[in-house]
Amino acid sequence: MAAPPATSSATANSSCARLPRAPLRRAHATVSFPYRSRPTTMTARAGPSRRLDVTAAAAAGHQKLMGSLTNNEELRFGVVVARFNEVVTNLLLQGAMETFERYSVKAENITVVSVPGSFEVPITAQKLGKSGKFDAILCIGAVIRGDTTHYDAVANSAASGVLNAGLSAGTPCIFGVLTCEDMDQALNRAGGKAGNKGAEAALTAIEMASLFRHHLG
Repeated sequence: MAAPPATSSATANSSCARLPRAPLRRAHATVSFPYRSRPTTMTARAGPSRRLDVTAAAAAGHQKLMGSLTNNEELRFGVVVARFNEVVTNLLLQGAMETFERYSVKAENITVVSVPGSFEVPITAQKLGKSGKFDAILCIGAVIRGDTTHYDAVANSAASGVLNAGLSAGTPCIFGVLTCEDMDQALNRAGGKAGNKGAEAALTAIEMASLFRHHLG
């Protein structure tokens, strides 16, 4: 049986040559635009909550008012301290008195008033504030949660009462009343590992007294 005739490479190439050629695709032209940097004012979004640094504001010519912790010899303070939970409030009072001494507040310019509990602190602070004898009133107490809702009533009354005392008297009334879940929490905040909140409240009282005496009086 005879073998089929071999197809030459030339014949194969010629048959391929008769196929229609696919049109060449043109490369898309690349258009470049000149880069223009965005202004700084556009890149930084200025939202309504943007804050102006007080130091920058003062440098820009704005008036800056701030209380001082120095030169406090003539400032006068009233301290209202609750006797309830006395083991805690005595430590808070001690921290406050040490802070007053450290920042050069004279002992004769400090009046300490003792009241039965934290519920009685606000009305006493209001009375002292309205007397006009003091630059600031420091309110000290300790409310510790028990098994009843009494804790919530006293804690809320003390907080809102001290606020209202300051508003009605026009004298800074500083909230130094601890509201804690248990005695351990209270002691930790009365000189323990969490610091002494009485000392912190005294610092606030000094700054606010200075602000009102020297700038807002």
